Amino acid sequence: MKQILQNLGNGETLLADVPFPALGKNSALIESRRSLVSLGTEKMLIDFGRGGWIAKARSQPDKVKQVFQKIKTDGLWTTIDAVKAKLDTPIPLGYCNVGVALEVSEDSPFQVGDRIASNGPHAETVSVSQNLAARIPDRVSDDQAAFTVVGAIGLQGIRLLNPTLGERIVVSGLGLIGLLSVQMLKANGCQVLGIDFDPAKLALARQFGAETCDLSLGQDPVLAAEQWTKGSGVDGVLITASTKSDELIHQAATMCRQRGRIVLVGVVGLNLQRSDFYEKELTFQVSCSYGPGRYDPQYEKRGLDYPIGFVRWTEQRNFEAVLQLMADGKIDVSPLITHRFSFDNALDAYQAINEPGAMGIVLEYGEQGVEGCRLEVDGGAVSRGVDEWVSGKDVGEDRDQRGQGKGQGDEFSAREPLTPNPSPRSGARGGEKIAGVKRDVGIAFVGAGGFTTRMLMPSLPANGLRRETVISNSGVSAAYAAKKFNFARTSASFHDVLADDRVDAFFITTPHHLHGRMVADALRAGKHVFVEKPLALALDEIDEIEQLANDRPSQCLMVGFNRRFSPHMTALREWGTAAPSNRAIIITVNAGAIPEKHWTQDPSIGGGRIVGEACHFVDLARYLAGSPIAKAEVFPILGGDGRLGDCVSIQMQFEDGSTASVHYLANGSKDFPKERVEVFAGGKVLVCDNFRVSTEVGGKRRLRTRAQDKGHRHEVERFLNAIRNGGQAPIPLSELLEVSRTAVALGRLSKRG
Repeated sequence: MKQILQNLGNGETLLADVPFPALGKNSALIESRRSLVSLGTEKMLIDFGRGGWIAKARSQPDKVKQVFQKIKTDGLWTTIDAVKAKLDTPIPLGYCNVGVALEVSEDSPFQVGDRIASNGPHAETVSVSQNLAARIPDRVSDDQAAFTVVGAIGLQGIRLLNPTLGERIVVSGLGLIGLLSVQMLKANGCQVLGIDFDPAKLALARQFGAETCDLSLGQDPVLAAEQWTKGSGVDGVLITASTKSDELIHQAATMCRQRGRIVLVGVVGLNLQRSDFYEKELTFQVSCSYGPGRYDPQYEKRGLDYPIGFVRWTEQRNFEAVLQLMADGKIDVSPLITHRFSFDNALDAYQAINEPGAMGIVLEYGEQGVEGCRLEVDGGAVSRGVDEWVSGKDVGEDRDQRGQGKGQGDEFSAREPLTPNPSPRSGARGGEKIAGVKRDVGIAFVGAGGFTTRMLMPSLPANGLRRETVISNSGVSAAYAAKKFNFARTSASFHDVLADDRVDAFFITTPHHLHGRMVADALRAGKHVFVEKPLALALDEIDEIEQLANDRPSQCLMVGFNRRFSPHMTALREWGTAAPSNRAIIITVNAGAIPEKHWTQDPSIGGGRIVGEACHFVDLARYLAGSPIAKAEVFPILGGDGRLGDCVSIQMQFEDGSTASVHYLANGSKDFPKERVEVFAGGKVLVCDNFRVSTEVGGKRRLRTRAQDKGHRHEVERFLNAIRNGGQAPIPLSELLEVSRTAVALGRLSKRG
């Protein structure tokens, strides 16, 4: 299918062939009929992409600070690679979609065939959470419904403003959201004054029943408001404009009455003057998108609704309210539609964004689509780019994706645009010889997130490998990864690819709660498996994997404990052998705080940071000690900084008498090294800082790498070489299971605080 994507690095807008999305839990799969181009958010993203490095930095000063901080801790080259990878990743455009339900998940409020308005992107088919969608009343056309989401943005601002019948409200900025807000305020019984520079928009506001102030004529908005209210001041101001200036806030405060209200829906400068608010006791609030539930993963991803008795208006119920206003004739969108394009000509719509008078740009899908206006491409900044985007010519990184690896049947079997170098089908298993030559290893990736595309896929060797399939719920991330790293095809179904004889080995990089089940399924299917840490979240899953792996000794099982493969750790272990002695190992991890709502903190998805990340350092201590773990205990910080269980001290004792202390901390300063490893042994102290510099204190040995080297390339090469050569997995199975069980046990104990 086709979808509109935006490259933030070079500003290119693409109409790309991507796989169909998978139907997730609590979701609906929707065939698009209409979508609305946002002249605010989408234009901002396009302008950001077209800007140079200096312009990008100026527009996001907070991100610049993060970059400099990362340079201090991770080094210049590692930071440059990360920034380039982030900007090189195409993102979906659009959030105003109308379509028909093709498939719905269990217990969904929707039925197949329902017309649905959602925040889905510009794509022929979208998969949308049930709480981000609403059924369209019969009396509402597809054109009208395309304005549901932008209407809900304005409605949420109005709800925060809390206007009452007869109040006088100013709407500052008469774009789509502003003009829809004018109509909703009038439906609420309010008197409205609209302010803008554009005479055409002001005329529409008057058509909808508002008084107006034309800034293009030099009219003073404060004086206009004073005259409109006969000197008493307005009851409230809804700011739906976009400007870097602080003047709009000052004007809004000046025109308000005593204890007036100001709500910001748009984006303006916020250098507030205390006197403006102090003297009148004004209230000021910023509105968050469509309403309560926005950015809450429990609501948006897991489908958990807020009880209506406690949260009357959620984002979904705001969608429904806007649709009902349309059905009742209280909102008229027909004067707001200025352009129409068939989806095949969607890129022309992004040229139309900059046309004078452009406002409601509607994309039409399927046979009902129209040709629309066709404009010349401006200097190549906007390109159809389908063939180029899927040609697989370049190699790059990064996509942050948290999708799950499940999908529908054979829905990707007919989609072969992502086949730059298709490989012949073969039933031979990895490591077997064909005519005396070892067969190249066919691999598939399950998951195409940021870590996968920035660290693992770039680590794949150029030779001895057949890059078969990328599997992901997100068609965009799968297509991007397949194109960038020259994979033959994409899919949304892990279980379909399990049966593919072309695939010898799976790289599993999904969210943590899927690891155990996917590893077991892949082993049963006769595949070699590389799974990112952790191996599993539960001991019974580890027990099952152990049984399967023991029954299949010819299959390699590998967990992504990459740090033990770093040249820095190889050096520390070798330097330590020069002084045969038991070791005292100290590993300090300045991990930094992660919000409680982040998926890694969720016990059911990420397993918590001890199981999900500190397992790295349990394995590293095991590797440096070179001896089995005899005992492991965890001492969490109790309360305060330790409330999430991610500030702990892990004490380990090994069978040879060595010890290790792993201090995994989320409450430290970013100016301290992120990871420090110290080994005390036989009169020596060996130190590694951030996997960039390793030193023998008091000795002459020293290792410095150009960038951070945490061992990702080495671990991937070792895994693939083991498959090709029919050898043992890089980490012995007993050691891998020992570390995994220890990490799960420590994770449980860390939650006692």
